[in-house]
Amino acid sequence: MNGPTAFGSRFRRLGGLGSAREGAAHWWAQRLTALALVPLVFWFVASLAALTGAGHGEVVAWLRGPIAPVMMIALLAAGFHHLQLGLAEVIEDYVHNQAAKITLIIAVKGGAALCALVSILSVLRIALGP
Repeated sequence: MNGPTAFGSRFRRLGGLGSAREGAAHWWAQRLTALALVPLVFWFVASLAALTGAGHGEVVAWLRGPIAPVMMIALLAAGFHHLQLGLAEVIEDYVHNQAAKITLIIAVKGGAALCALVSILSVLRIALGP
């Protein structure tokens, strides 16, 4: 592979400017999580509307049902994944210091994973209850 195109590609890769082959996967992940969130958010809003005025015991009983915990976990997983994808995109676009960019992306991904884990474990604790 000789010629200006091959040299340009190699030079861009050296500078971190070439394709990392992750752009399309990132784009698809954002679109798929957004698509998954549409019905999940509608379900959640409808559920909240139906639970308006309900007491703690009624809400716990609802979350112990067969469908609610599965839907809630799907909402949390898709939501936190979509959140970290979007924030990572913003950081990549607007933070120009490489060290700060990497630190922030790691913090966002770790924070989103931790929040998702705690949220999902909370749902499971309620759903599987004593």
